[in-house]
Amino acid sequence: MRSAIHSAFGEPDQVLTPGESPLPEPAEGQVRIKTILSPIHNHDLVTVQGLYGYKPDLPAIGGTEAVGTIDAIGPGVEGVTLGQRIAVAAVHGTWAEYFLAPAASLVPLPDAIADEQAAQLIAMPFSALTLLEFLGLQEGDWIVQNAANGAVGKAVAMLGAARGINVVSIVRREATITEMAELGITNVVSTDTTGWQDRVRALTGGARVKAGVDSIGGKASGDLLSLLGDDSTLVSFGSLTGEPMILDAGQLIYKQAVVKGYWAAKVAAALGREGMGRLVAELMGLVIEGKVRLPVEGIFGFDQIQHAVTASLTPGKAGKVLLRP
Repeated sequence: MRSAIHSAFGEPDQVLTPGESPLPEPAEGQVRIKTILSPIHNHDLVTVQGLYGYKPDLPAIGGTEAVGTIDAIGPGVEGVTLGQRIAVAAVHGTWAEYFLAPAASLVPLPDAIADEQAAQLIAMPFSALTLLEFLGLQEGDWIVQNAANGAVGKAVAMLGAARGINVVSIVRREATITEMAELGITNVVSTDTTGWQDRVRALTGGARVKAGVDSIGGKASGDLLSLLGDDSTLVSFGSLTGEPMILDAGQLIYKQAVVKGYWAAKVAAALGREGMGRLVAELMGLVIEGKVRLPVEGIFGFDQIQHAVTASLTPGKAGKVLLRP
């Protein structure tokens, strides 16, 4: 079967290549999925680099999320049917014509959700929703986030608005404010303007900022901390710079701020199936209502994997880059 594979760890645009892989057979509790579309996430590319929380055996097929149809059903699986359209995330090898997934992790899809939405429904938007739960945010609370024009940042802003949570989104380019506005996202501030921190404080009207979400690291982490209120939480969601967080000890001490790491897989496991089901239902409803929009930058074939990676890494892209067999 056709796939996008890598036989070594390294820069994704150099080590990922189109290739052929054996057709997998579902084991106990598994199903085989025929891929329709699969997104390229940042954590997928970090995995190819060999820098993520786990390292796959090589050669490895990339990808961790997809929309597809059930093609084969393994022993002991009930409640699913051949040809059923599903979404799934936190699996491996979705950049292939077929891949395996635990039956318990499948999300059946209504017709009202298009393939382009379904392909990116769970990993990033669901991470954003679990992040809001993780922070214990209530209606009327204020939070601030950087790298806000990424998939998670956009989802946090839209989901926060749907829940009545006030989100200030920090971006690096003034032009991004217009791009975000096209998705209905407000309270966006660019760091390329003088006095941007004062602009954030003006937006909050002096209200306590309860949490900050840092996806950059380095000096940007301290910039977020400076905007937070007393007894606040600074969450490390990622590190686009690859640099250690640079934080002012005085800010931490006098604000009694707490710094926490966030990993969606750990939080989702703690939620359990009932909690996961509740949040997935909320998310699908918001997507169908148009309150959460999941734009697409482009769709590429596996034979275009290197071009797809380049597109995914291009700053200012409008949405997710998807792969199609």
